[in-house]
Amino acid sequence: MDMAVAGSDSARATEPNGIAKAPTQFFVPATASLHERRPRTLKHGDTFAVFDHSGDAISGHGSPEGLYHRDTRHLSHFYLTLMGGVRPILLSSALRDDNATLTCDLTNPDIHDEGGECVMRNDLVHIRRTRFLWNGVAYERLSLFNYDDQPHRLSVEIGYAADFADLFEVRGTVRPKRGERCSPVFGDDHVVLSYIGRDNLTRHTTLRFSPQPQVISHDQAVFSFELGAGERQSILIEVHCGEADLNQDLRTSFIHSFRAARRALRASSSRAAAVASSNEIFNQALRRCVADIYMLVTDTEHGPYPYAGIPWFSTIFGRDALITALETLWIDPEIARGVLSYLAAKQAKEFDAAADAEPGKILHEVRRGEMAELGEVPFRHYYGSIDSTPLFVILAGAYLQRTDDVEFARAIWPNVEAALRWIQDHGDRDGDGYVEYGRHTQEGLANQGWKDSYDSVFHADGRLAAGPIALAEVQAYVYGAWEAGAAMLDRLGNAKEAQSLKMRAEALRERFDRDFYDEDLRTYVIALDGEKRPCRVRSSNAGHVLFTGLAKPERAAAVVETLMSPSSFSGWGIRTIATTEARYNPMSYHNGSIWPHDNALIAAGFSRYGFRLEASMIFEALMGASTYVDLRRLPELFCGFPRRPVQGPTFYPVACIPQAWSAAAPLFLIQASLGLSFDAKAEHIIFSEPVLPNFLDELHIRHVRAGDGHADIMLRRSGEKVLVDVLDRTGDVRVLSMV
Repeated sequence: MDMAVAGSDSARATEPNGIAKAPTQFFVPATASLHERRPRTLKHGDTFAVFDHSGDAISGHGSPEGLYHRDTRHLSHFYLTLMGGVRPILLSSALRDDNATLTCDLTNPDIHDEGGECVMRNDLVHIRRTRFLWNGVAYERLSLFNYDDQPHRLSVEIGYAADFADLFEVRGTVRPKRGERCSPVFGDDHVVLSYIGRDNLTRHTTLRFSPQPQVISHDQAVFSFELGAGERQSILIEVHCGEADLNQDLRTSFIHSFRAARRALRASSSRAAAVASSNEIFNQALRRCVADIYMLVTDTEHGPYPYAGIPWFSTIFGRDALITALETLWIDPEIARGVLSYLAAKQAKEFDAAADAEPGKILHEVRRGEMAELGEVPFRHYYGSIDSTPLFVILAGAYLQRTDDVEFARAIWPNVEAALRWIQDHGDRDGDGYVEYGRHTQEGLANQGWKDSYDSVFHADGRLAAGPIALAEVQAYVYGAWEAGAAMLDRLGNAKEAQSLKMRAEALRERFDRDFYDEDLRTYVIALDGEKRPCRVRSSNAGHVLFTGLAKPERAAAVVETLMSPSSFSGWGIRTIATTEARYNPMSYHNGSIWPHDNALIAAGFSRYGFRLEASMIFEALMGASTYVDLRRLPELFCGFPRRPVQGPTFYPVACIPQAWSAAAPLFLIQASLGLSFDAKAEHIIFSEPVLPNFLDELHIRHVRAGDGHADIMLRRSGEKVLVDVLDRTGDVRVLSMV
């Protein structure tokens, strides 16, 4: 992520010599806690919205609330009041289990006239706000029902504003110059707010209402009702991120769009295998994580693509999507295919220093806002991640193994080959056999691994590492890429070239063990700096070495033991940095916090080397944490304080939620605990020494595909073992249990 946190060290960058310099402009304001706000979020396609529990978006310094489209905030203020400025009382606020709609239930407080006399006592009028997004439009039905036995005259005011702020402005960047606000354009039932950016694009926000308001102005629409006893009346609202078709009937548009939104969510999520368990709390968390994944998945011209997270990262990210696709590959391979197709189409073909692009390199991030178009931020099409390219190859190989889709593998092989050439020709900057990073300009990201804070790579004494830096997990991904490329070549009928890649992988394993394993630390160092000195720091990065199989088998037990020791394992998960290390801070972004996706990859590494019990312990820790989170969502990260009895985890103030690779983490943890793998060519579903975490006695997996068939499978705890029962299957699918 291209995120650091204002007000902390994470907002600073480094010069090549490792000396800290002034804060970068690409930070997220920590002036208010997202966890404290517990915002309600909706997303469809390139549009997302952040509201408070009452369904309002309240503007103000540091507020992320509003309606966004393609990295521009099209609605910065949206505020419901009654009777000239009285805010309704919140009763409840809920997202549907499938994230299709937000429903806010409100009621009136005591309302007094100018003389102080109560003209309507509280709780007489029920107000329900039902809201959803579809194709760049936010729709709302505002219903009012009078439960009194007397009629009431009621005015409803809806305040609004559009600041057309670029997302990076909302995140805290101060721009020396902005574009021009246009005068509002009014109709009887609508208002159009517009802004001409410095990129010469005109952006519009169109608000339409039905019935026609009594008053409509540049910042407010006012409705007046005579609400009889037991009577219901409704207002329909459309907020269009662009110019709306004003001739289309709003009620018809609302109904058709609502049905289309529901159908689209059902259609996409129906591809996935379904999972249910004996633990209803876990079932609730699992339903939410699946719903979040499919809300974040956006249909692109190349297929489904999971956007990274809300609010700061609702866009294309290479690394995040590749990891999310790996996590979800066993339940829905179509996500992986969409990610591979998109990234293959956008693979760099030439050098571009400003974008950190090199031939064969895989995309890091896409931004579509005014600041990206003008080059005020370098992320329009940005390639500054060191790990997206090997991860692309790993996913391509994993997708082929999962699906045996040889035709697709053959179609993207030129892209895989280009990525492997990048690893060899450009990733390895000094020819030492390791892939290192360093940005081409001062505008790019200083640290280009997934831990991209300025201080995330350091020596044992706390000194920052000077680049070019070779991260431990990046070498693991490169090893995985050589192995995946070899497997693809074998399947495509090129055994000779496959053997060459296998030899590269084995040479890397020997070299890596010599240079990265530290006998005293009993784990792998986090990195080698620009002078090839090891950064002797205990970190979660070492778990990724297990994930791809780079670790020699004789090292695995020590690495697992180190990662599961109290200094690393908090009880809620494995910390990014152990408590013993110089820069440990449980409240930092990358130096002591806990990231669900990081833990899921580590658990998969544990499982790969046969440490299923430890993998299930990570699973249990993260699921325990989720029970303390609103909607049972796992956030992007949380703080690394030790687990305390009868208390939940400590939350990180500006963590995105939902976040795709966090939402998908429980699915990958299921796979890791069960030792689940596939041989799609043989149509085999394989469970190797499966373990169920202590909170599960049964797990029912329905409609999991292998080749042209599928199976329904029940796993049950029986003493120390897990029994695998096949309830149903189609085609030639076989379910194998390896004990």
